[in-house]
Amino acid sequence: MRPAAHFKLKNMLKLAILALVVAVAAASTEANWVVFKSQHNKTYHGDEDVIRRFIWQSNLQKIEAHNERYAQGLETYYLGENKYADMTVEEFRRTMNGLRVNRPLTPGNFASGLYKSVLPDSVDWRTKGYVTEVKDQGQCGSCWAFSTTGSLEGQNFKSTGKLTSLSESNLVDCSQKWGNQGCNGGLMDQGFQYIADNKGIDTETSYPYKPEDRKCRFKKADVGATDKSYKDITSGSEDALQEAVANIGPISVAIDASHDSFQLYKGGVYNEKACSTSQLDHGVLAVGYATKGSDDYWILGQVLGSGGLHLDVQKQEEPVRHCHHGQLPHRLDPANTEQHSRDDVQTTHSGSTVGHLGSQWPLYHEADLCVYFFIQIKVDLFITNRWS
Repeated sequence: MRPAAHFKLKNMLKLAILALVVAVAAASTEANWVVFKSQHNKTYHGDEDVIRRFIWQSNLQKIEAHNERYAQGLETYYLGENKYADMTVEEFRRTMNGLRVNRPLTPGNFASGLYKSVLPDSVDWRTKGYVTEVKDQGQCGSCWAFSTTGSLEGQNFKSTGKLTSLSESNLVDCSQKWGNQGCNGGLMDQGFQYIADNKGIDTETSYPYKPEDRKCRFKKADVGATDKSYKDITSGSEDALQEAVANIGPISVAIDASHDSFQLYKGGVYNEKACSTSQLDHGVLAVGYATKGSDDYWILGQVLGSGGLHLDVQKQEEPVRHCHHGQLPHRLDPANTEQHSRDDVQTTHSGSTVGHLGSQWPLYHEADLCVYFFIQIKVDLFITNRWS
């Protein structure tokens, strides 16, 4: 065979192999797209399917590029596909991050030192029965409501000895007059003020959650817990926050979750270089603190959905490299208390052994997250015990 003909045949063979690889890759991508939609109950038609697939592929490329850097030791956390992978980061912010901080940060009125001065090295309220399993907020900006109920559920448990899941939909549907906007966002302060003025919040069993705005269905006969007020801890004081977490229980916390790295986060030490000290848009729950190696960290509960995370948030004295900082902590005030009888409280975790880590916590994954906090400890949350 002449050299020119041999060269031409060789190039044709390369092109054929390339075409085959492209075809196989396309078929594999199509199959993976079908699996993704099936796993997450997604249904698209026509142009919408094309657009969603494009966004999904773009996010997979981000994941792959980021994880290559992680494998090289250039990143401290890794990303992964989840049910938000076919959403743009702008859609994710609008849909999931519903915290609306509509008031200025004010000086705290928490009198530090009223509680135990010698604090334990670590606290995890999950192991004490204070924390319900991760809930699914769905595609609704109701994170503020889940953060609110999480704090009150913990204090209700402290008072009654029973872990009662409280109704986020009660807050979403009924607290607009207090400044909340349902699935369009809200603030934990306003949620707690609604509960105080309303003299209670219904149980999850009696008022199940739906990720949508509906007509208020509150029934006084179904109240599971109540609160009376809340107070702020000294702004920026992580020592005061630690004192409160150790002595009081789970705390409402807000973070900057506006980045695609948070949207696609899977594990590792989350260190988003662009995170903000003021763009606080997602409500979560601080359930403890501990030390890993030489690093102190906060333990945060996450409620982004059925793929929800449980995050360890690193503490740092000088928040320069790691983007996190205490902004507005609060404490519980046991002076004003209210108690329902135990018979009034319905426990919704039938069959589960809440308080012991293991298979009953399938939606929690340990990770490290460094973000800026807007810390809120809600007060008078159904407390009967005073601390020395």
